[in-house]
Amino acid sequence: MALRVIQWSTGNVGRYALRAILGHPELELAGVWVHGEKKAGTDAGELCGRAPTGVIATRDADALLDEPADCVVYTATADLRPMEAVEDICRILRSGKNVVSSSVVSLVHPQTLGPAVAARLEEACQAGGSSFLTSGIDPGFANDVLPLVLSGLCENWEEIRIQEIVNYATYDQPEVVLGTMGFGQPLDATPILLAPGALSVGWGGTIRLLAEGLGLELDEVRDVHERVPAPETFDTPLGRIEKGTMAALRFEVQGIVDGHPAIVVEHVTRLRDDLAPEWPQGDGCYRVIIEGVPRITCELGMADEHGDHAVGGVVLTATRLVNAIPAVCEAPPGVLSALDLPLVTGRGLRA
Repeated sequence: MALRVIQWSTGNVGRYALRAILGHPELELAGVWVHGEKKAGTDAGELCGRAPTGVIATRDADALLDEPADCVVYTATADLRPMEAVEDICRILRSGKNVVSSSVVSLVHPQTLGPAVAARLEEACQAGGSSFLTSGIDPGFANDVLPLVLSGLCENWEEIRIQEIVNYATYDQPEVVLGTMGFGQPLDATPILLAPGALSVGWGGTIRLLAEGLGLELDEVRDVHERVPAPETFDTPLGRIEKGTMAALRFEVQGIVDGHPAIVVEHVTRLRDDLAPEWPQGDGCYRVIIEGVPRITCELGMADEHGDHAVGGVVLTATRLVNAIPAVCEAPPGVLSALDLPLVTGRGLRA
């Protein structure tokens, strides 16, 4: 019998998750929640470029939670409302529905936001007999499962570095790229992402998850960043980037062990491929570099059906969540991480 699934939001990640649910042989769409009034009353298929489904999008959360369903894919944007998103998720969990989510990214490790938040989520799971997983591609598979598996090929290792190298010009979330991340803003501005400690919160969960999987005790989690201005004014699908404003960003979140970086998540983000040529280069990819014996380099490239690397990464976030649903539904009640899941495969997905 197919698992009944509710898609919660149909934005940048949600519409691809909805598409993946409709195409998955083990899943059945049970409902769709939307934020915008214009989307309410629309057939789910129309919201993701598929044929009509007969499932109509709604803004009535109470009615959706009364529907029988096994799992909710919660992808509502939470950058500016993490605690509100946690409350949403707890409410869904208490209703007896499992949740997979990419919204509060630091929860890839359940303790990252502190014991109070972890306890609230665990209580909701136990009350509803449900399970909760946060994942995606980054934070998610590219910088937790993939490097952990590769580390099992080593005789010994000194540093594990995971890079995201992507041009974000086509990343269809201008409020995130131009607002939260600070692209197109003056170099002396402090966007939310670069506020003191914000990077360590956002990717600290990844560092802690890797440390747990590798049996390491962290001294601390550090972050560093550097920015490059636009050499001239240029246009992108997100809008105009004025000369002198931020057009490229590189940051590292480092897990320090014995005084040295042992685990590093590095992002190299440009709005034009020719910017900051001295930074790591890649054609829209994730790259794992393990310094050890042997030295290992593994590159994970991605693109959507139109060849877009940034959108390909969004699709990977959605499919990682959707394909994990059967495993999450089979898990005992509680808050999960990637360390608790069996191998998630593309069983039944051959086109």
